[in-house]
Amino acid sequence: MQTSQKHPTSSGFDLYHQPVQNVDPYTRYQVLQRNSCHEIHDNNSQGTTISFEPCKEQYFTLESSPALNDLIGCDSPSYASVSSNSNRSPFSPHASHSYHSDQHQSSDNNYGSPTSAHSSADDSYELKHKLRELEISLLGPDSEIVDSCHCCYEGGHHGASPMAKYNWDQVVEMIPKLDLKEVLSRCAQAVSDGDFETAVGFMNNVLPKMVSVGGDPIQRLGAYMLEGLRARLESSGSLIYKALKCEQPASKDLMSYMHILYQICPYWKFAYVSANAVIGEAMLNESRIHIIDFQIAQGTQWMLLIDALASRPGGTPFIRVTGVDDSESFHARGGGLDIVGKRLSDYAKSRRVPFEFHSAAMSGCEVELENLVVLPGEALAVNFPFVLHHMPDESVSTENHRDRLLRLVKNLSPKVVTLVEQESNTNTSPFFQRFVESLSYYSAMFESIDVALPREDKQRISAEQHCVARDIVNMIACEGPERVERHELLGKWRSRFSMAGFAPCPLSSSVTNAVRNMLREFNGNYRLEHIDGALYLGWKRRALCTSSAWRCY
Repeated sequence: MQTSQKHPTSSGFDLYHQPVQNVDPYTRYQVLQRNSCHEIHDNNSQGTTISFEPCKEQYFTLESSPALNDLIGCDSPSYASVSSNSNRSPFSPHASHSYHSDQHQSSDNNYGSPTSAHSSADDSYELKHKLRELEISLLGPDSEIVDSCHCCYEGGHHGASPMAKYNWDQVVEMIPKLDLKEVLSRCAQAVSDGDFETAVGFMNNVLPKMVSVGGDPIQRLGAYMLEGLRARLESSGSLIYKALKCEQPASKDLMSYMHILYQICPYWKFAYVSANAVIGEAMLNESRIHIIDFQIAQGTQWMLLIDALASRPGGTPFIRVTGVDDSESFHARGGGLDIVGKRLSDYAKSRRVPFEFHSAAMSGCEVELENLVVLPGEALAVNFPFVLHHMPDESVSTENHRDRLLRLVKNLSPKVVTLVEQESNTNTSPFFQRFVESLSYYSAMFESIDVALPREDKQRISAEQHCVARDIVNMIACEGPERVERHELLGKWRSRFSMAGFAPCPLSSSVTNAVRNMLREFNGNYRLEHIDGALYLGWKRRALCTSSAWRCY
């Protein structure tokens, strides 16, 4: 394997780029400022059956994070994926079958998710075994350091470990035999334990030679996770995140990168198609429809709905859309919500659909009732597409905007609320658990991107760098209010919606069929399953996002 190199730039960032055939320096990525479990049965023509095996959904507050022994031994949705040889998958098909909401439960309860003790023990043992196996391969079976490491796992010791002496030249020689996921996990554990000498050793001597933004999916993901680890170790996560926001490409370029991901991956189309089908059904007999979209972006979703409603039997309804905006969408568009309003108005006019647009140029955290004017006689739908996980909850702020926003929407008495979110548990998880979960989640995502475009495609590389990498760095390097990527599993969203006064609105077979038809454009490894009234979209054995609908009690 070729040696990667650092390319200093004028902006003061470090860059890790492992030379890969047919990839030129355009692929370099600048990040670090160093001076600062569902079972999916695909019933389509392919007839594929995939198992997402059981686990326990656990939720932790920042104040009650378990010690290392708990991290190693708990049934995280991702520990099974640390080993590249594992066939386990993180989620249970029964995650919400016997769901109960109990406000008196502790923050680390499993929200009624059945678990398999056998699977739990297997997953825990597998992670400990793999990490110890890696230590033995690096240090030798008779090493006292390895024995100390094993005692650390078993005894729950958390803090600087005695694993401080590696022969890094020998480790480098072993790189062709090492598994990148396991090395990343070992480095993350060292960071978590405060074993800085070991962490820096892996970061400086081993990982740069194993990762590449132009390599295979795990090499590309590894490059971004390595930068996140470096930023965390140097306590510069917030500086990196802010620098990445400042270093965004020009609006037209960013829009192009976003469009590439929209075309080659079904995740946003999954959100649009499922929510539009739900709203179309809920508004079937309504003559005046008001939609509040908390992530309006370019407004593309509503062009699709306008087109569908234009030919609705019984006549075309009047449609009013309220778009909530943020600075990131403003930058991507190259302007304010007036651009979206004109685009939608012009399209509605061309389809002869009466239309009105209202703007709420603010983030979801800033929205108040007076910003969302609902007129008498309007049937209201509220849309949350991949946005609620950005709202800080009770573990971040006493204001708890995540739940406040749901209560605010409940006061508007909507006919239906649509929610699409990543199926991942990174909100209040302790660092190491969050790292392993992110490694599992984004490994699947990067694999799904990889099959759509050639590996050396420069646009794909840029799309990953500018649209995905920043989120990864934020989850790994940042804490507190500065960590804005805070995903939760559907079981937790069910709890939040229930406490806010909503009941599930099961998705119909027509919604499922609409999504299945959309997925025909994409690779056959995408999987869709309808479980407890919600839709799960996955890549192979990993659930990646969910779509659900809600109504007021």
